[in-house]
Amino acid sequence: MAMMSRLRQLIRRPRSTSMVGVRRPSETRRRGDTVHEDALRAMLHDDPNDERAFSALAELVRRHATEPDNPEDPLTAEPEEEPVGAADLALWSLAEELAGHPKAWRPLVELGRLSVGDDPEGAVRRFTTAAERDPSGVALATSLEILREADMPVEALGLGVGHWRTREQVPEVGRQLVLAAVEADRLFEARQHLEALDTHPESGQVEAMRRDLVVAIEAAEARQSST
Repeated sequence: MAMMSRLRQLIRRPRSTSMVGVRRPSETRRRGDTVHEDALRAMLHDDPNDERAFSALAELVRRHATEPDNPEDPLTAEPEEEPVGAADLALWSLAEELAGHPKAWRPLVELGRLSVGDDPEGAVRRFTTAAERDPSGVALATSLEILREADMPVEALGLGVGHWRTREQVPEVGRQLVLAAVEADRLFEARQHLEALDTHPESGQVEAMRRDLVVAIEAAEARQSST
């Protein structure tokens, strides 16, 4: 529990200026991992939103966080902290470092995901900044999905309505907004978002998701009418 308490402290503290892409040294890392980590950090220094590089580096730091300090010593005691907590703490530190890049949005989304349970308001602020940094809408769509999964559809609607540029961003933003409106029992609003989504220039993508959205709205309307 101490590790999770430490993570909560990090979540609630003001974010400090960080050195983007600088590896934190560790004597326990294997040389191959060190070279790989340095290469990934160099990629993220150039593009902090590189999905493959971020995922690979996140997996690396999470694995390092759950390894014993001296894996070759048979007398090494089992770690007292929860591996999941240690992994999340390491991932928080990584995302916080990378979020210092003025164009970074993926690390901010990760910080929001990690903090949404303990600091929902802080998470929304991180999602908001991420959405403002990403014109494509991927950050916004991902943030809306995380909020929905955290049972915060109203917050998702507030974030989405304020930042959705219907014809310029990925259609997934509109899909997430429709689902959030359904989950918030705002069915009239759900149909409005669906109509807006129909104006998106990527008509093929919209058509592929539209049927399921209509089904979700109609099912919610049927539930409302039966109560």
